[in-house]
Amino acid sequence: MKKPVEQIPVTVITEPGRLLALDADTALLRLPANSGHGHDDGSSCIACAMRTDVRALLFDLLEEAKQGLRPKFTKVMVDASAVPDTSVVVAALTGKLPAQALRDHTVARLFYLAGTG
Repeated sequence: MKKPVEQIPVTVITEPGRLLALDADTALLRLPANSGHGHDDGSSCIACAMRTDVRALLFDLLEEAKQGLRPKFTKVMVDASAVPDTSVVVAALTGKLPAQALRDHTVARLFYLAGTG
C-alpha cells in the first residue's frame, strides 16, 4: 500500500511589507516585477514570465532539496508583492491554469495554497 503524500503548504504574500518571519523549515521564493531589462512592469515578456512561473520555481525548489543543494523544507512562502497581477500566481497554485508540463502535475500533487496575505 502506498504511503499518502504529505502536501507542502504555500503562503503567497501579495501586499508589500506583509512578509512574515521565516523559520528554518520554510523556503522563500521572491517573484520579481520584471527582470529589469527595459520594459514597463506588467508588459508581456517571455523572460519575465519564466521568472514568475511559481509552479516551475516550486518544482525547482523540490528538486534542489532532493539533490541536497538546499535545505529540506516543509513550508514555502512566496513573496509575490512585486508581481503586477498576483491572481495569476494564485491561479497557478489552485489548478485554475492549465498544466504545461509534467512538473505542473508534480507541484499540484505536492503543494497546496494555504493562504494569501
